[in-house]
Amino acid sequence: MERELAGRLKNSNVLRFFGFRLITAEAGRVVLQFRVRAHHLQVHNVVHGGVTATLADTAGGMATYLAVPPGTRVATVEMKINFLEAIEQGTVTADARVIRRGRHFCVVDCDVRDSRGRLAGKALMTFAIGAGPNDEPPSASRKRRS
Repeated sequence: MERELAGRLKNSNVLRFFGFRLITAEAGRVVLQFRVRAHHLQVHNVVHGGVTATLADTAGGMATYLAVPPGTRVATVEMKINFLEAIEQGTVTADARVIRRGRHFCVVDCDVRDSRGRLAGKALMTFAIGAGPNDEPPSASRKRRS
């Protein structure tokens, strides 16, 4: 599974541009990291909040993906993030953990830390859990009932 996730990072133009690396992958938990480069910074020379949010969202989506049956589609439906510390240099690490998996939704908590271990961001996300490889799409079951 770790190899599949690493491949997804490598094959995504956006994620490859940001330089996200997979550190840990296990059922319901993913840790991603990137080294701060000039293209991550906004006009005040700190990591742009959108980059930090993308890191958290990607880690959360992957953690959700590892908490559902293989091949199940997941998609972010809601995300809230607090930016707590500015990050100027070093590495940025997102540690995303599934805190509740239901039938249709998954809630994920994510800590974003800088190189010094400071909590630089805190995200709470909700992911929709889509049809798995053996599930029929909702439209097919509605048609049969008609």
